[in-house]
Amino acid sequence: MRLTRCAAGTTIIASLILAGCGGRGPYYAPASTSPAPRHAAPPRGAARAISPAAYVAAAGAIDLYEIDASELALQRASMQRTRDFAQTMIRDHRGTSSQLSLAGRRLNLLPSATLDPRHQAMIDQLGSASDFDAAYKRQQGTVIADALALHSAYASRGTSPTLRPVASATLPVIQRHQRLLRYL
Repeated sequence: MRLTRCAAGTTIIASLILAGCGGRGPYYAPASTSPAPRHAAPPRGAARAISPAAYVAAAGAIDLYEIDASELALQRASMQRTRDFAQTMIRDHRGTSSQLSLAGRRLNLLPSATLDPRHQAMIDQLGSASDFDAAYKRQQGTVIADALALHSAYASRGTSPTLRPVASATLPVIQRHQRLLRYL
């Protein structure tokens, strides 16, 4: 089989990237048949380094909550601007979730496909809220602040060179969400 010069170069680069990420280095985590443990975002201002597994679990939990809460908002919100904000959240968190999964897969770390207990309780509260729009906005403020703290901390102190760029790329998205929330 003969590859063109461009395809051969792309294949070599992709192989080098994957080889550098998949070895048993200091960031290796063995693949598991059970889902990764889900943890809430670390407290704001936490100064300790966050492990790759903890970052993937916390960031994945936030993405999953944001998507589920925003899908609920599309059904229950009474104000159009709340539904518009929810649509933005779904689109953006599907994107950040995809980036996280791709980078995590290189380290044999995958975010869970189910909500952690804290975020499930928030969804349950949201589902039974009498003033849905106000409850959604209040929860968004909390979760966006958690996400900002998590991604900021990992971008500056994270131990995985594979995941730090994901955290850095996610920061402007979360900062934009924080600005948009002011108009909700």
